[in-house]
Amino acid sequence: MPNVRIGESAPDFTLLDQDGEQVTLSNYRDKTSVVLFFYPKDFSMGCTTQACHFRDNYEDFTDLGAEVIGVSSDSVESHRRFLDEYLFPFRLLSDKGGKIRKLYGATKGFGLLPGRYTFIIDKQGVIRYIFTSETNMKKHIDESLRILREIEC
Repeated sequence: MPNVRIGESAPDFTLLDQDGEQVTLSNYRDKTSVVLFFYPKDFSMGCTTQACHFRDNYEDFTDLGAEVIGVSSDSVESHRRFLDEYLFPFRLLSDKGGKIRKLYGATKGFGLLPGRYTFIIDKQGVIRYIFTSETNMKKHIDESLRILREIEC
C-alpha cells in the first residue's frame, strides 16, 4: 500500500540518473507533469516490457505535457546499459537501497522483488493517480495516458 495518497503533494527527492546527473523531482514543478514509475529490475522480462511500452508511447506523454521517469534500485551503470540497449528516451533513476521507493510506499510486489507502481504527478506537484500491477505492464501506460488526458496537463 502506498505511503502517499491521491491529492497529496508528491514527496520531493534527488537521485542520480543513468548519466550520474542529479535529478530533483521538484524541478519539474510548474513545468510539466511527471509519470513516475517504480519497477523491480533492469533487464528482467517484465520490466523490459514495461519500459519498452513507455518508450513506444513516449511521444503521447510529451504531447500531453508529461515527462516519464523510471526508478529502480539498480546502479547508474546498469541503468546506462539498459537505456543504451533499449533506446529509452526518458531518464532512469538509481534508488540504491530503495529509500525513495519506501518513501512512496511502492514496496510490495511478487516474491522477493519490489513492487511495480506508477504515480501521476501534476504540474503543481500533486499526486493525481496511483496504479499498481505486477502482471499487466501495458496497463501502466494506458492508465497513465488516460489520467493525463483527464487532468489536461
